[in-house]
Amino acid sequence: MQTMRYVILQLDHELQFVEMPADYAYQLSALNLRLHKEIAKLTAEQIPALPKAVAECDRLDLLEETSHITSGLDYINTLEASFSSIKETSYPLISLLTEIRALQAQLEQWYEEEAEQSV
Repeated sequence: MQTMRYVILQLDHELQFVEMPADYAYQLSALNLRLHKEIAKLTAEQIPALPKAVAECDRLDLLEETSHITSGLDYINTLEASFSSIKETSYPLISLLTEIRALQAQLEQWYEEEAEQSV
């Protein structure tokens, strides 16, 4: 079993817990910081709310029944869908989408390899 890390994201007062392969957790945190840096430059009317990465950890024990852990691939798929739906005309949104899709492809490959190894 591969080592997992958890990226903790915060939007307003709500926390989101994303389980990532340890080798990719930093990439998600770095991508999140870059998106936050660039999102203010977007001119589209409908810009998705983006939680901010606030922490990473190796172990996570959730104590509230209402909290849950999201897989990294599910999170990045949702992120890609929300950014690809932006109707941007001024800012080169494609560069942000390229970064999101690069991590998405890496995670898809990682999960495929994990599934093959567990068979």
